[in-house]
Amino acid sequence: MGARIEHLVTSGTFSLDGGTWDVDNNVWIVGDDTEAIVIDAAHDAEAILAALDGRALRAIVCTHAHNDHIDAAPALAAATGARILLHSADQPLWKQTHPDHSPDGELTDGQVLTIAGIDLTVLHTPGHAPGAVCLHAPDLGTVFTGDTLFQGGPGATGRSFSDFPTIVDSIREKLLTLPPETVVRTGHGDTTTVGAEAPHLQEWINRGH
Repeated sequence: MGARIEHLVTSGTFSLDGGTWDVDNNVWIVGDDTEAIVIDAAHDAEAILAALDGRALRAIVCTHAHNDHIDAAPALAAATGARILLHSADQPLWKQTHPDHSPDGELTDGQVLTIAGIDLTVLHTPGHAPGAVCLHAPDLGTVFTGDTLFQGGPGATGRSFSDFPTIVDSIREKLLTLPPETVVRTGHGDTTTVGAEAPHLQEWINRGH
């Protein structure tokens, strides 16, 4: 069977700026019957391992370093030997959750990751976090947006390390320029499409955060 996208929802907590909230996270697995990557190792390494079902895990890609997206990454890496990849601008956030464990490699804008014959291009999309990235897989007709773009608007920018004008610029320049039929697979909640979200950009700007 060729390359495909699998979806897992894991539950835990998100903590920042002294507050903690219960959250459900989307974990995305991209690969074929023999190898895969995981996008955002959230909360439950055992559940992600079970979903991998013995496939070789080539990388754990972090869309950003808020704790709910990376808390299971070291355990998953230890179990599989996979490298953890993160944009360097999110190192301060990473260290809040894993002070004694560093990522194994850096993600950079324009970098291409290849798994099961599928290319995923890294798009640096700061705003929700300084090192936030999205992963565009044109052959799969999809973009993995982490917490940068959701169904209904941008990710939250009301906490430390975030900025609303920056996330709007990132979405305008890096995401809304993708084909409108591109499926947006998010860090939380339901999927959407670039075309569904594009008309609302001015509304987001007017509303502000």
